[in-house]
Amino acid sequence: MELIIREYELKLRHTFTISRESIDIQPSLIVQLKSGGFSGYGEATSNPYYNISVPMMKQDLEAIQTLIESTVDETPEEFWAKVHPYLKHDMFALCALDMAYTDLYARQKGKKLHELWDYNIERNPLTNYTIGIDSIDKMVTKMKELPWPIYKIKLGTSDDIAIVKALREHTDAIFRIDANCGWEIEETLNNAVELKKLGVEFLEQPLKADDWKGHEVIFKHSVLPIIADESCIIEQDISKCYNHFHGVNIKLVKCGGLTPARRMIQQAKKLGLKTMVGCMTESSVGISAIAHLLPQLDYVDMDGALLLSEDIASGVQIQNGKIGYSALNGTGVVLK
Repeated sequence: MELIIREYELKLRHTFTISRESIDIQPSLIVQLKSGGFSGYGEATSNPYYNISVPMMKQDLEAIQTLIESTVDETPEEFWAKVHPYLKHDMFALCALDMAYTDLYARQKGKKLHELWDYNIERNPLTNYTIGIDSIDKMVTKMKELPWPIYKIKLGTSDDIAIVKALREHTDAIFRIDANCGWEIEETLNNAVELKKLGVEFLEQPLKADDWKGHEVIFKHSVLPIIADESCIIEQDISKCYNHFHGVNIKLVKCGGLTPARRMIQQAKKLGLKTMVGCMTESSVGISAIAHLLPQLDYVDMDGALLLSEDIASGVQIQNGKIGYSALNGTGVVLK
């Protein structure tokens, strides 16, 4: 098996702002694994919040290149368990590698990922489209640019309720709110009352990631469901989120790929938590992998490639929130 690593600078269509940062360019690392005439692809983006850079991921993968390339006839689960000890400090790199290997494995078996996993795709949830923090006029313009059935609205400003009221005047779409750790307890509870009146479905990560006592209070008293994001990183966090959140947003890059994400989804279901998978402004490489998890999810945020001015790959297609799969096997990804 051959390991090929590529680095990209993904240019965004608009400046993307959340409560803690703004970006115009998203650095991304693409892993390609080649074997027996087949190729599998994986992706992970840089992330300053988690202290992850593309050069770091590349270095960590190249350090175990011999181990990776000597792999023969292992299942994705076996492969993940083998490389995890060497990459447990860099789950983003592990994600890109796991995604590429799982894609390659499915292509070698002549199946799409959801077929490999025996998932029924008939009732897949729709993906939301994210509106980053901006002036109200620009946020409205972004909505009108792409009419959508569900919007995720990034908040964490001094005028959050006014923003949502203004946006509501221009659409009947479902709203989801993501504060990215930008609120306090009372603020969250008060905002939830007003936001529920404005057609908001749930609140995502209102408090800081380690404020477990605060989230327990909100879990008990909020009039809207609360979904964990920054508080839910790896497999062990699912049980911690029980009785603190109503659901979990699992990010492939944070947990180390498709293999652990599938385990996390099942664990969350057993605890009665709503399941969601989110993206990190990836290209269609990462987004297409997420698409095959849809049958197991209540909600999904897989709009990353739609936020780019130019995609580096083809794969799944998204129209008005609905996902269409490629005719190709694996994730269906082809680099442009």
